[in-house]
Amino acid sequence: MRNKFFVIDTNILISAFLFKNSTTKSAYDKIIESGRIVSSIDTYNEFCDVLIRPKFDRYISLETRLNIINDFKEISIFKDISETITDCRDPKDNKFLELAIAANASCIITGDDDLLVLNPFRNIPILNATDFLNSE
Repeated sequence: MRNKFFVIDTNILISAFLFKNSTTKSAYDKIIESGRIVSSIDTYNEFCDVLIRPKFDRYISLETRLNIINDFKEISIFKDISETITDCRDPKDNKFLELAIAANASCIITGDDDLLVLNPFRNIPILNATDFLNSE
């Protein structure tokens, strides 16, 4: 059976870790149960940079967020990017497309309209958390 690799955009990850009873957390849990999360250096660094922002202090302590970052690094499979992609109308989101192609991902999970409008991208579904939960 082919391994299932999933690309999760930064906003979905942040929401999943901040809001334990959210749709994004349920999607994250389904991913953990059914496959592996893939990251690139760029997607991982963006996740870290965003999660440590002071605006999240009111939700989770910095210490807890640093633990989340370490745990996330441990469960992620890191893939090297082999192709530059410029298809997304928001250039900052191309890194998720590049990762999906490099990993031969089963799906990209995002809430970003700039990515969702590309569904599917080279035969890789791009779904929001709700649609992902309702898939398969």
